[in-house]
Amino acid sequence: MTRSRTSLAMILPILSLALLLTGCPKRPGSSVASAPAPGGPAPAATAPGTSVRPAASGPGDRAVVPGGQTGTGASAFRPDQFSESSSLRDVHFDFDRHDIRPDDARLLDANAAYLKTNPRHLLLIEGHCDERGTTEYNLALGDRRARAAMNYLVSQGIKSERIQIISYGEERPACRERTESCWATSRRAHFLVKAQ
Repeated sequence: MTRSRTSLAMILPILSLALLLTGCPKRPGSSVASAPAPGGPAPAATAPGTSVRPAASGPGDRAVVPGGQTGTGASAFRPDQFSESSSLRDVHFDFDRHDIRPDDARLLDANAAYLKTNPRHLLLIEGHCDERGTTEYNLALGDRRARAAMNYLVSQGIKSERIQIISYGEERPACRERTESCWATSRRAHFLVKAQ
């Protein structure tokens, strides 16, 4: 009897230590990554339905690429291959908001009409914020803004498979002055296209 108690007394601390060292399961990794510079190297291709992480372009330049939203597949998502189109207009957002305003809905209607007449174009929607708020908060808000624009376009008949979104948060402002009018121009969803 004393021998089994001694064995039990030795095993319990070892088991407790093992549980303490292994701890609880961790949360999945964040989708925060460095954003690519125009013309930068392409990210490695990943399987469809996974997160795409753009290649690094410079210190402090970060982006969020949501997992599970891969457009026509991860290999189709290379931001450096998308370009400006004078036919697509940015939409802007109120401070700390991601809902589409009525005037911007009309711009999105025009963007949808352009995409319908150019069915072989893929679309990249960039979400942007002004400099106020933390980096992490602005990356999440930029994602919600890009997603709101995407959802509107999908509601207008644009296939979601043609659309990819990315958030740059506050990292790529449209204006660098510290005024409300400047901040308002930076709070936007920006549209880029690529022919298939």
